[in-house]
Amino acid sequence: MQTVYSSHSSVPVASLMPISDAAQERFLRLPEVMHLCGLSRSTLYDLIARDAFPAQVSLGGKNVAWLQSEVTAWMAERIAHRNRKCDA
Repeated sequence: MQTVYSSHSSVPVASLMPISDAAQERFLRLPEVMHLCGLSRSTLYDLIARDAFPAQVSLGGKNVAWLQSEVTAWMAERIAHRNRKCDA
């Protein structure tokens, strides 16, 4: 595995995520997360506070984003939960 360094620090990025996975990952900003999930800002932050929605990632300063894979997984989990209820 290659070690990649962030342009803003000398902390190895490789310890966080393999390069191939990082290249496929995408950050989603709040408006896009709200649109994808159909939830309001306050509902999203309430769910995050209750550990019921993936937490945001700091991009520096006041900028935050969510990992697309985590939001997609949350959505899939909600769909699976609905399907389990329908099958019961």
